[in-house]
Amino acid sequence: MPDRREIRAVLAKRSVMTLFSDASDHYSHRLRIVLAEKGVTVDLFDVDPREYPAELAELNPYCSLPVLVDRELVLYESRVIMEYLDERYPHPPLMPVYPVARSGSRQLLYRVERDWCSRADKIANARNSDKISSAARTELAEELISVARVFGDRPFFMSDDFSLLDCCIAALLWRLPILGINIPLTRQTKPLHDYMDRMFSRASFLESLSQSEREMRRR
Repeated sequence: MPDRREIRAVLAKRSVMTLFSDASDHYSHRLRIVLAEKGVTVDLFDVDPREYPAELAELNPYCSLPVLVDRELVLYESRVIMEYLDERYPHPPLMPVYPVARSGSRQLLYRVERDWCSRADKIANARNSDKISSAARTELAEELISVARVFGDRPFFMSDDFSLLDCCIAALLWRLPILGINIPLTRQTKPLHDYMDRMFSRASFLESLSQSEREMRRR
């Protein structure tokens, strides 16, 4: 973890694109996948969200992670950051080129965040409420099983090309074990398992993993 002096020095200089990341959270992880996929080098600082630096709080009023600092630009919402990176570094493209297809991709991402990510967040944040986490765990597992066949229709999630959607979904699926979710391998769920195998063996995904994330699959 960087100390406050290091953070102050980085923010004062701002000569290199810098990502302040939570090493365990899927919203930060998706950005690291995007960066690895595009081969973009950034200064990466892991930040403990429980000890949010005052220097970052001056830039991000929500005290959230991830935060991207690119010279005078400060971004602190993962979807906004993903699209910024995709536009600034257009190769390989991770969003469709044409407006209709691009809007469709954005709509799917909205649904993934609303239906899947929100439930994962409830499980992770429930802490003392077993009732809330148990209900969210059941709902997320049932939802993934019910749509499992969709993952086998095309090489990537509803697309022939790797996209921002895959960055988000792969980061979430990697966390299923620590969320207490086990998707049994059946004929119905095999497309989902095959998709996970493809995503988790992808070079950019392997490069994106923090030490904390590597430990998630060793337990």
